[in-house]
Amino acid sequence: MAELVTGEAVALDIRVARLASRGCAFLLDLFFQAVMLYLVVYVTAMTSLVADEAWTVGLTLVGMVAVLVGYPCLFETLLRGRTMGKMAVGLRVVGDDGGPIRFRQALVRALAGFIEFWTFYGSPALITSFCNRRGKRLGDLFAGTIVIQERAPSMMLYGPVAVMPPQLAWWARTLEISMLSDELAMTARQYLSRFWELLPEVRDSLGQRIASQVVEVISPPPPPGVRPEILLSAVLAERRHREEVRLAERRARRMRRLGLPVWGPGPAPAPVPAPAMAMAGPPAYGPVRPGPPAPPPFSAPAPGRPQFLPPANYGAGPYREVLNAPPPPNPYPGPDQPPRGPYLPQGR
Repeated sequence: MAELVTGEAVALDIRVARLASRGCAFLLDLFFQAVMLYLVVYVTAMTSLVADEAWTVGLTLVGMVAVLVGYPCLFETLLRGRTMGKMAVGLRVVGDDGGPIRFRQALVRALAGFIEFWTFYGSPALITSFCNRRGKRLGDLFAGTIVIQERAPSMMLYGPVAVMPPQLAWWARTLEISMLSDELAMTARQYLSRFWELLPEVRDSLGQRIASQVVEVISPPPPPGVRPEILLSAVLAERRHREEVRLAERRARRMRRLGLPVWGPGPAPAPVPAPAMAMAGPPAYGPVRPGPPAPPPFSAPAPGRPQFLPPANYGAGPYREVLNAPPPPNPYPGPDQPPRGPYLPQGR
């Protein structure tokens, strides 16, 4: 841990990057640079087929300098102090005042790093990092920067930043927080997320100032003697809970309009009366399947269209003997088995 004084004269406790993590980030960046150098050499080798040797050597030197110097300078400027290796390990380069790194500082670090890492097998950077209290190398000393550990254990790894305190749950349910702006809520959330990174005196003064701004726009006032971080945690937790309920109700209404089943909180639908068959009990062989829909009532056909009606007697006509004839008897009855069938005579 090291103390860093920001431009607003606020002292912050920061985690300085260790030598092992910086070495891992350097090896990852070196791998990416090696891949880029391979592509540059391949392209320059292809140009040697149509150009002379001096042109090929010049392109190779320009490509090597662009990869070794331009890669860290460009990435640290565009990604606010991070390269691909630093992003994977969780490191960031910031100024000595805690501000983001500028292009001039990134260029100085890249030029100094080209000399440090590629002369005497990187021993100048290694010796300077061991001797400096903040682990700075020559490029950091020249540019006025420091490498910090950005990815560190915090409250967000174990749960939400704002948790409802049990002693203030009854008060939070009666809050009127419609006047609480998003900017003020975000300020309170950032304060809670960095609560343990601040010095005790800075933590208390900053918390009192933010809590007083929050109390001015909410009602009723909080109970006396509540610490600012507990008050802010209760307000933010209640605000998040109400937003979740509002979003769930909106989603439920959208699902009902689309005719889809609703999963989650929302007003329950009206109960549907069960049919008389279902009230009598479950059927013997499973649920009863609904039958075919009833035919529509007969209506007069439209003018100009023929009318088709079923015959009154299905047994009448040329096939009435076949339709009305009884089924034939069982031709192979067993010796001790009576003939079967509802239409066969009882006996032999």
